[in-house]
Amino acid sequence: MTAAQADLVRARSEFPEMPEGLTLDTPRVEDGAAIWRIARDSKALDLNSSYSYLLWCRDFAATSAVARGADGEPTGFVTGYVRPDRPHTLVVWQVAVDHAHRGRGLAAALLDGLVARVSRELGVRGVETTVTPDNTASNRLFASFAERHGAPVEREVLFDDGLFPDGGHAPEVLHRIGPLAA
Repeated sequence: MTAAQADLVRARSEFPEMPEGLTLDTPRVEDGAAIWRIARDSKALDLNSSYSYLLWCRDFAATSAVARGADGEPTGFVTGYVRPDRPHTLVVWQVAVDHAHRGRGLAAALLDGLVARVSRELGVRGVETTVTPDNTASNRLFASFAERHGAPVEREVLFDDGLFPDGGHAPEVLHRIGPLAA
């Protein structure tokens, strides 16, 4: 094995693979209801209307991903979009995994798989997301993502709690990750 081949094997082993029995796929409109249910049942995400998840699966499928079980049903998802004013930046909107599939590294595998696809197809070189300070799981997910990809992370409050009209919302902290290692 050459040094380049060894580097490739090592790089592949550093990134989470899809857990056994699950596949990475692009969402379809028919997945919108299941994605909405997974988001609702997460009890951590801001739940959007079921209509918005249907639109997301139609209009942002190229920058989103689902994990499918053997039955073809979604078991987790990550939604995102490319920022119009930063076309090499993927904004990750939501990540959630069905309760039955948690603790298997699925969120990390979904995030890595999506970023690999949009990097290859759309030239994405950085990731942005917002996370509330109390969302430990998401803070860990994005910190470990940056570490796996050898990328620096900048954090700053993007939306202070006072900006939310319904009150009681924690501030949203922007995580700017990148540039990603090639």
